[in-house]
Amino acid sequence: MGVKKAKKKCCKDKPRCKTCPVVLKRLSDAGFATRIDLRTYDFDGKPPKKAVAEARSR
Repeated sequence: MGVKKAKKKCCKDKPRCKTCPVVLKRLSDAGFATRIDLRTYDFDGKPPKKAVAEARSR
């Protein structure tokens, strides 16, 4: 999947958007991404749909 950059601020949508900083942080904590710097994350592969759905939930 490569490198993904988070948005500056969460837009408070339901469910959260895929580039929300909270979603990327949750995926990083779950082990599907590694944090490069403050807003940039590196993905080894595509995370499972279930993990993404869980990270996007409110």
